[in-house]
Amino acid sequence: MVALVRTVAYLGLEARAVEVQCQVAPGLPRFSVVGLPDKAVGESRERVQAALSAMGLALPPKRITINLSPADLPKEGSHYDLPIALALLAAMGVTDPNS
Repeated sequence: MVALVRTVAYLGLEARAVEVQCQVAPGLPRFSVVGLPDKAVGESRERVQAALSAMGLALPPKRITINLSPADLPKEGSHYDLPIALALLAAMGVTDPNS
């Protein structure tokens, strides 16, 4: 299943639109973040997993891919944690991000 959540990337005083796309697919279990993330965004998988665990949820034993689009725009900071978590929950079928 694929889920989409919209957020922004901050470039100085400018905010640019970013789509957080999450796909949960069969395959070896892994959690990947792609789309030019910096170290803080790459570490969001640990923070998201801890937040889901605190809610009593576990990551599915599947291949989870988070794509931050557009890929040519650098993504920095931890403010992507919430959109990543929402996209992941929607892809897992726990919630609908459009409601």
